[in-house]
Amino acid sequence: MEQENKEPIDNKQNVNPEMAQKEVLQEPEEEIVAEVAEEDHSRRSRKKRSERQIDELTTKVEEMGGKLAEMNDKYMRIYSEYENYRKRTSAEKAALILNGGKDVIKLMLPVVDDMERALSNMADGDAAKEGMQLILKNMLNALQQKGLKPMEAMGAKFDENFHEAVTQIPAPTPEAKGTVIDVVKKGYFLNEEVLRFAQVVVAN
Repeated sequence: MEQENKEPIDNKQNVNPEMAQKEVLQEPEEEIVAEVAEEDHSRRSRKKRSERQIDELTTKVEEMGGKLAEMNDKYMRIYSEYENYRKRTSAEKAALILNGGKDVIKLMLPVVDDMERALSNMADGDAAKEGMQLILKNMLNALQQKGLKPMEAMGAKFDENFHEAVTQIPAPTPEAKGTVIDVVKKGYFLNEEVLRFAQVVVAN
């Protein structure tokens, strides 16, 4: 028998070159795809974390904005109350300074009335009259420095804001109707406010 010559089979010769190349290229591609997928997943995770953090920060900012608005509202209320208090106390202080002697001055007016009536009944050239006139003048000057001012009512139109009608008489002329034709008791202002109404006779 003839011994058959068996040559060893070379497996390399039976491998398809194209398949081998494909297998060689497939492994890196799979690694790249896996890396890309992992990176994409990581990016999405970071994005979700960032969005969550942004939402949390937005919520905190809104809460702080609400607290700030509330504090600002309280501050404005307190500031308004303080301003009102300051203005009120300033006005009261100014009124106290201006009208602090109001009661005393009002008590002095009957004395002034009596002195004026006495002077009207005294004869001219009387030394006593001249002395009383000087006293009355000095007294009125002192009172005027405190804001006292006599009211000019004679001949004026009757005004209930300044005048008190004690009686009415027929008007001597049509033009005199509704005017003051006599002053029974003189009226006075104190710092532009009525201290005493003038008692007058009105033509009707």
